[in-house]
Amino acid sequence: MKAADLRAKSDDELKEQLVDLNKEAFNLRFQVVSGQLENTARVRQVRRDVARIKTALVERQRTVS
Repeated sequence: MKAADLRAKSDDELKEQLVDLNKEAFNLRFQVVSGQLENTARVRQVRRDVARIKTALVERQRTVS
């Protein structure tokens, strides 16, 4: 996911995607603990995508205020 893609989306879409990624991160943590996770790089990718979305939302709040 690229920052330019995030800037093109609405706030509602970003918030919805953030919820989905948080759910995925939760499930990935369980898979890591139980030893079922094959693609360990996905944990890092999800974590970074969450950070990108949060950053985009904060940037929008600062420009509006």
